[in-house]
Amino acid sequence: MTHPANPVRNGRVVVGLDGSDSARAALDLAIAEARRRAATLEIVHAWPWARTDPLAFDPDSEPRRPPVEIARTVLRLAVARAQEREPGLRIVPTLTAEDAVPELLRIGADAALTVIGSRGLGGFTGLLLGSVGLRLAAHTRRPLLVVRGRPPAAYGPEGHGKVLVGLESGADGAAARFAFEEAVRRRARLRVLYAWARPRVFTGDHTLPAREVGALRAEREQTVAYGVVSALREEFGQVRVREHTSTSAPAQALVEASRAADVLVVAVQRRPARLGMQLGPVTHAVLHHAHCPVVLVPVE
Repeated sequence: MTHPANPVRNGRVVVGLDGSDSARAALDLAIAEARRRAATLEIVHAWPWARTDPLAFDPDSEPRRPPVEIARTVLRLAVARAQEREPGLRIVPTLTAEDAVPELLRIGADAALTVIGSRGLGGFTGLLLGSVGLRLAAHTRRPLLVVRGRPPAAYGPEGHGKVLVGLESGADGAAARFAFEEAVRRRARLRVLYAWARPRVFTGDHTLPAREVGALRAEREQTVAYGVVSALREEFGQVRVREHTSTSAPAQALVEASRAADVLVVAVQRRPARLGMQLGPVTHAVLHHAHCPVVLVPVE
C-alpha cells in the first residue's frame, strides 16, 4: 500500500497578534506552520487588542500615537518579519476593529490552524493563559495552537523531533489523525499516550478501584482508541510510533511527557456550563502547564 508524502490539505494558517512578546512568538511559530503546509499565512491584528501590552514588534514606537496608527505599524512589522523569515510565503494582513474572540473564530472558521500566544490578547499578565485564549479554546471548531514552553528557536532542528498526542477514547480520533499528520509535516516521531485515570468508587468508608463499576466501560474506550491508532498506523506507514499507557492522572501524565515533545496534541473536551462552554480539566491543565506548544483539536 502506498502512502502520499504529505496527505494534509493546504489552506490558511491564521495568527492573532496584539503586539506583545507572546504574540511575536506566536507569529514565528505560525510562519513555520504555514511553511510546512505550503499554506497562506493570515496575520490578524486590531487596535483594541493591545491596550496595555508592550509593542514588541515596534519597541521604539511612540505610545502617544493614535491606536490605529500603532496597529498598522505592528501589522506592517509583522508582515516584514514573516517575509524575512520565510521568503515567498503568501501573506494576508488583516486589520480589524472587532473584539478578538468572535473575530478570530470567524476568520479561522475554515482555516487549517489558528495560532495564538499564551499571554496577551486581553489576558492579565498574572495568568498563564490569557482570557482570550481560554475563550477561543472553549468555542473553536477548528484546530487551535497555543504557544507554550520554550522559545520558538527550539522548535526547529534543535527540538526533540517528537509529536505527542494524548488519547482518552475513540472520540479523540480527530486529534489522533491531526497528530499523525503533524508528524508527517515535521518528519518527526509520534508518541501516543493513552491517559486514563483509574476509576474509583466509594464503598462504605473505603475507596477501592472500581473493577466492577468502571472496568468494562474503560476497557471499551481503550479498545476503540487502540483501534483508531492501529488504523492510522496503517494509513501513515512512514510515521514511527510509540504507544504508552498511563493510569496516573491524565493531566499530570501529559504535562510531564510534554517536556520531551515539540508539540502536544489533545482533543478539546468541552461541556455546557452556566456561563457558556467550559473546558474539561485535562484541556485546562495542559493549556496552563504544558512545556511545549499545545494544539487543541475540537471533538464534534
